[in-house]
Amino acid sequence: MPVNPGIHYQKAEEEYREAETISDKLKVLRNMMALVPKHKGSENLQREIKERIAKYTKILQKEKQQRKGKKSKFSLKKEGIATVLLVGTTNSGKSSLLAKLTNAKPEIADYPYTTKKLEIGTIDYYGMKIQIVEIPAIFENFEESQNGLAFMSIIRLADLVILMFNDVKERNLLKKELSEVLSNYVFYDDIKDNLKERIWKCLGLIKIYTKVPGKPKQEPPMALRKGSCVKDMAEHVHKDFIKKFRFARVWGKSVKHEGVMVNLDHELKDNDVVELHMK
Repeated sequence: MPVNPGIHYQKAEEEYREAETISDKLKVLRNMMALVPKHKGSENLQREIKERIAKYTKILQKEKQQRKGKKSKFSLKKEGIATVLLVGTTNSGKSSLLAKLTNAKPEIADYPYTTKKLEIGTIDYYGMKIQIVEIPAIFENFEESQNGLAFMSIIRLADLVILMFNDVKERNLLKKELSEVLSNYVFYDDIKDNLKERIWKCLGLIKIYTKVPGKPKQEPPMALRKGSCVKDMAEHVHKDFIKKFRFARVWGKSVKHEGVMVNLDHELKDNDVVELHMK
């Protein structure tokens, strides 16, 4: 018998996928449980939802206990325009890649579980700083380990996760252990060539340069989300710019003619140069 969950349940499923915090996910799951049709054909789905509710309830309880006790020593201060995590199984090359990409000097050895803490470095990309962080190796039931929740929280908040592994079995382990915390991720074996450029593309960002009349563009550029418009760029510079905005001139891929006048809703493209004119 098919489940036939209905449009309200399907909408709740979308909300679940978009939920960022465990509390939000738990709230949506309970709504999904109320909305799912109750018949024999939906028994597996009901059981799956119940298991997720039980899992998240347990995690929240454990986090509450940790907050009452000693604060976790594993916390990350996000810096730069984005935070990219290197996450993988033991001896999958995370430390070597971090050392190759950044100024970090993590311990590199051929024995398992070398990395015990967060290892942090930065990439310079056209003058913009991208934070690269290595997480200790993932293993089975990682979330239940002593510091698993702390590391899972860091993974959940990353702008991009690069997953590293040695074989198909380890790849599947990563997907299983991290399924609830991954949003924007990519497997390293798909992007290992020209890595800095691939990281930039995976972040979903564009470079936008500013300039003042009569002068060349300013360095470094600013980073905006793909699909951003002149209004987003102006707010990024200063919140008062919207109130004083007259027009903007744009040079680049988003316009047919260089230096053309545009309004706030004009969508920008990578490497555009924008000159703001105020009242």
